[in-house]
Amino acid sequence: MNELVIALGWVGIFAPMAIGAVASAIGCGIAGQAGIGAILETEGGYGRYIGISAFPSTFVIYGIVVMFTLDREVTPENAGGLFGVGLFAGIALLYCGIWQGRACASAINAAKEKPEIFGLSLAPAAIIEGFGVFAFVFALVISAGIPGAV
Repeated sequence: MNELVIALGWVGIFAPMAIGAVASAIGCGIAGQAGIGAILETEGGYGRYIGISAFPSTFVIYGIVVMFTLDREVTPENAGGLFGVGLFAGIALLYCGIWQGRACASAINAAKEKPEIFGLSLAPAAIIEGFGVFAFVFALVISAGIPGAV
């Protein structure tokens, strides 16, 4: 039984990085598809469409930092905390990455039709980024209370 508990603790340590990478890949893929479509339909301003499609890449960075913050010796006493914080932070990053990718795709589609709203169209993606930052900060703060920090 202790081996399973220890294994779940290790899963918790690495989950934020792995799930954050999946979140960034999905989000950038969704936004990137819209960016490519916009490039085909417009005569210029291609860089901004590609730039917007990279917005969701931040979630893997948050996941990596959380992973390093959680990294410690796994014991039966701290495995549950590591698992819970790591897994739920990763899930929060996953949802933020997917929805930010969708918000970026919408911003790209709106900006290609009406270029003057380019900046304003990014507001929903920025708000979603804020939720990812909340999950990131939550994980950092809570991880300080998990026993075994180096």
